[in-house]
This record gives sequence, structure tokens and C-alpha cells, in this order.
Amino acid sequence: MIWLADMVLGVHFLFVGFIVGGLILIWLGAALNWKWVHGFWFRILHAGAMLIVLLETALGLACPLTIWEDLLRGESRTMGFIPYWISRFLFYDFPNWVFTALYTVVAVIIFLTFKWVPIHRKP
Repeated sequence: MIWLADMVLGVHFLFVGFIVGGLILIWLGAALNWKWVHGFWFRILHAGAMLIVLLETALGLACPLTIWEDLLRGESRTMGFIPYWISRFLFYDFPNWVFTALYTVVAVIIFLTFKWVPIHRKP
């Protein structure tokens, strides 16, 4: 089941990349006049993803992807090169309040971005 745990870790990495990279692309796209960064569904999914992360952390809940990975990995902590570095990138040993504060700041920035880079509805 190690390969499945690695797949869940990869999905987790992509989820984080969607939130962080999405925000960067929204700002970059606004500066470069990319139309898609004003799209309704992309922006709602992006903000919703961050809201889920913030709520989980504020409520003291573990991320389901982390739980599934741990269950699939079991007692084995064996990881290949790429999963090892993805794991090092994703997981830090800080108190929960640090993550709550960080995710709150990112969520506020994402929601302020709706004002700075508004959604354009098609007529």
C-alpha cells in the first residue's frame, strides 16, 4: 500500500500547489491581463479550497489526506526520494496556532484578491 500512500501524498501536494500557485497566478494574470484569472469557477474553487484548510485547522481537525496517507503507510515509514522531499515540504512540527494564523492570513489575502482582481461574469 506504500504506492497508494505516495499517491495520496502527491494529491496533497497538488492541493497545496493549487492554493499557493493559484494565488500567484491570479496576481500574475491580473498584471498580464489574462482573462481566465477572472473566471467564476476557478476563483470559487480556489477560495473554497483555502476555506476548507482554514476551517480544518481552526477546528483542530487533521487533514483527511494526511489521515489517509498515514493509514495507507501504516507502520512503514519507507519513502522514495520524491515522496520524502514532498513530505518534507508539506509537513512541519509547529503548534496548531501557528498554522491557524498562517492560514488565516492567506485566506484574508485570497478574499481581498476578489476586490483587487474581481470576477468577471459573462454577459
